[in-house]
Amino acid sequence: MTKKYDLIGFGEAMVRFNAPDHKRLEQSAYLEMAIAAAELNVSVDVSRLGLKTKWVSKLVDTWSGRYIINKAREQNVDMDDVILEKFDGCGKVRNGLCFLEVGIGPRASRQIYDRGHSAISLIQPGELDWERILGETRWLHTTGITTAISDSAAEETIAALKAAKKLGVKTSLDLNFRSTLWTAEKAQSVMKKAMPYVDVIIGNEEDFEKMLGIRAEGVSESYTNIDPENYKAVAEKVCEIYPNVEAVGTTLREVKTALLNDWRTVLLYKGSYHVSRKYENLEILDRTGGGDSFAAALIYSFLTEKEPQEAVEFAAAYSALCHGFLGDWNWAYREEAESVMKGGSARVKR
Repeated sequence: MTKKYDLIGFGEAMVRFNAPDHKRLEQSAYLEMAIAAAELNVSVDVSRLGLKTKWVSKLVDTWSGRYIINKAREQNVDMDDVILEKFDGCGKVRNGLCFLEVGIGPRASRQIYDRGHSAISLIQPGELDWERILGETRWLHTTGITTAISDSAAEETIAALKAAKKLGVKTSLDLNFRSTLWTAEKAQSVMKKAMPYVDVIIGNEEDFEKMLGIRAEGVSESYTNIDPENYKAVAEKVCEIYPNVEAVGTTLREVKTALLNDWRTVLLYKGSYHVSRKYENLEILDRTGGGDSFAAALIYSFLTEKEPQEAVEFAAAYSALCHGFLGDWNWAYREEAESVMKGGSARVKR
């Protein structure tokens, strides 16, 4: 049966404000506006890669909610099942905000969240008809951020994953541990309820330790210099504990400066392990959204039935390209990623 959508994302969205030219927020006379939203990032990127997507959430019907909806619709993401809460005029229920300073040299980038009382964090059971919504899609994507913002959002995420499995819909979860939202102990207790319904799990080395209690060997306290072979053991352990998981993917980032990183991706797929080429000295305009680009490209590859090594190489190239754009969304074209993964140069295209 042909489905209306290839992918549906469920989660939180915030309006993002970043200081220009590597300034501190307190230095800046103006801020540049975009959107920060892990699951919406994936929905947008998969749409830009050529598939049909939708995003489901709850927003307040004020300027920020309309900004998020309109910008996503510009990227052909269906927003018709976003619940719009009436604006009360004083922000008792609101849309979250995110403030970003893009670092340079030894100064790291910094993200500051203002997301208290967001509409999605106050969602209640029954507000979303998951069997109707997910009956229209091939894939559901969500993240650990949504499970962390409130107990009710965690319950709704688990309800969505359960409904997806009932309907035969593939599921993916990007762990995305956020220490400002919850403790590792709370995260692991929630993940034990969610993981039995996940087909594809995505995360970095810190995510797997904090969210699932599985630590890679040979990793420093700052989670740098991880050997891809050490990650293989982590991925295999995930599949051992949760045999329902078909694929485990991650990005491996070695930070040299705020604007110069080494980058590669790895994938364990049905027992076979695949490592992408390494992008050394990757120059960065803005690193936010790189992980979501990896998730989007990996999901796109599974939906279009790419072989595992091709999938991990495509995801590495596509997510590497994301670092060259300001904002969370990846403006790279599919053809550009395919050229880069094959060793194409950065010479001017004429």
